[in-house]
Amino acid sequence: MFVLEVCDLHKHYGDHHALDGADLRVEEGQVYGLLGPNGAGKTTLMKTVLGLQRPTAGEIRMFGEPFRRQLLAAVGSLIEAPGLWAALDADEHLEIHARLRGVPQAWCREALATVALDEVGDRKVAKYSLGMRWRLGIAIAMLTRPRLLLLDEPTNGLDPVGIREMRTIIRALARAGTSVLISSHQLQEIALVCDRVGVLVAGRTRYEGTIEGLALDGDLESGFFALLEEATYAGVR
Repeated sequence: MFVLEVCDLHKHYGDHHALDGADLRVEEGQVYGLLGPNGAGKTTLMKTVLGLQRPTAGEIRMFGEPFRRQLLAAVGSLIEAPGLWAALDADEHLEIHARLRGVPQAWCREALATVALDEVGDRKVAKYSLGMRWRLGIAIAMLTRPRLLLLDEPTNGLDPVGIREMRTIIRALARAGTSVLISSHQLQEIALVCDRVGVLVAGRTRYEGTIEGLALDGDLESGFFALLEEATYAGVR
């Protein structure tokens, strides 16, 4: 079953086509990597899927149904950077969000344990590393036990240790049944964590399939750049 289907999605700002025919299909329990250079439309696609922006044209389906805002109750997200209060600790963040979302306070410890922050929940966010802040952001996104989680560039700015921790968390979420859509421009990292990928170039999907299918003569980077060149020759905006 597809938990998310995006079909021929367009988002125009005057003459600028941020999305110009984007397609993707995320299966249940799958980690899906949305690849593309900066400015390809990855964040715009995620914001449109989350109802933060209205599409110009196209279709979005969630959990087998046409998009409606009520379905977002089963979707968690972390777009761009986590919005946190430096003076509060992780426990306080989770308690506030639990009240706002109407979920049991008992779920707070579960969410922190999911991202391996349960033993430092009483530490102020001001003392957290960037990787720990990202993990707290994911804990907040997971507080409602969503079926689908959207993460926008979750390894951006992290050191190798933080990247490895993030990879471990994402794979654990998928094993537990949460489908994860990740946007990134880091090819090798996506290859390590994702089951399926889509490549977005100038707002249009140029490839969707396995990592192996994207590679050219066994080389992932060569395959990716070949798609970029093909899109340029085809006159993609």
